Amino acid sequence: MRIPATASARLGAAVGMAGAAALAAVSLATPAQAATRVTQDRLTPTSLTAGTASTAGLTVHSSRCFTAATLGVGVRDAAGNNLDFPGSASDVRICPGGVSITTGSRTLPAGSYTEFGFWQDSAGAWHNLASQTLTVTAAAASGGTASSGTSSTGTTSSGTTSTAAAAAGKSLTWSDEFSSPISWGSRWVGDSSSSYAYGDHNPGDNKLDWLDQNDVSVADGVATFTAQPSSHTLENGKQAWTTGLLTTEGSKEGFQVKTGDYVEARVKLPSAAGAWPALWTWKDGNGEIDSFEYHPDNADLLELTNHVNAAQDYYTNASAVAPGSWVTIGTYYGANSVDWYVNGTKVYSDDTGVGANWSAYLILNLSISAGQYHSAPTSTSPISFSADYVRVYR
Repeated sequence: MRIPATASARLGAAVGMAGAAALAAVSLATPAQAATRVTQDRLTPTSLTAGTASTAGLTVHSSRCFTAATLGVGVRDAAGNNLDFPGSASDVRICPGGVSITTGSRTLPAGSYTEFGFWQDSAGAWHNLASQTLTVTAAAASGGTASSGTSSTGTTSSGTTSTAAAAAGKSLTWSDEFSSPISWGSRWVGDSSSSYAYGDHNPGDNKLDWLDQNDVSVADGVATFTAQPSSHTLENGKQAWTTGLLTTEGSKEGFQVKTGDYVEARVKLPSAAGAWPALWTWKDGNGEIDSFEYHPDNADLLELTNHVNAAQDYYTNASAVAPGSWVTIGTYYGANSVDWYVNGTKVYSDDTGVGANWSAYLILNLSISAGQYHSAPTSTSPISFSADYVRVYR
């Protein structure tokens, strides 16, 4: 759920030049296994379409059996940034007979990338295999948006917000258009959440947050979440920032989304270092589906995550996802697959779903990163995040 600013925690340079035809064989680092070699036999794909989610496939074999701590598929852009396929396999037994894995899905913007298999030994060292060129071609409809006059901001030329096909045949069941002051206590709660270890703050999750419902305001049909340094000190000794959160948990309505619902929000992504906005769900210490998480240090990337039945995608699209841009993000909570939509177009299906009887409370908030995985604030200036609406179709 929390990825580093480079979109991967793995370090080390790719071995070989992009497009190399030869397969790589890498020796293990330990003297006792110096004769053991790992060979990459298959690596797919070699081409993708921008904005279309795809998995990667990797087959390797070794000269003798051993267990690799991690086995996965790496991707680097021209600037050397890691954009690896998510879902690397752990504790993989590699033998002369070979082993194959399939990663999680991800999307990439149009361009040319270096793609390679990698593995991690028991001592924690990373080893990259043969590299090849991964070519990502532009989609037919530019920007990954609907073709019927929809712009990259998720609005048509008449200003009407696009809604994904997942809402077809459903009725608008619950919404907040932020056209009037927040209905505290009745519709939303803003000063506590059971997802926070201390109710109003949660330093164990790399957050500087200290919840204050006064940090959510409404004007001109837009809800604005504002964070600023506070006088509170967290349990880890760091200075907290008061910030805004909206949750249906604990409200009089007690509204919950459930299996088969489609939720959509139109939000303006922040640009300040340390900002960490998200739309997600939570219930009874679980039930978390992240419609999106965003960090300005990964400027064109949205994190899309199913924590109920583990799946994740890092959706990248520089024409639709950028600091200061408005973007429409939707999620269909299917029993067998959770589907994510950006500006009305489906960008990822996890094929795991939430199950038949899932339900959870909604959360829309602005967290502030403490700096472990993403940049902490670089100044004391207030940080803001905006939302045009939240809608649920059933």
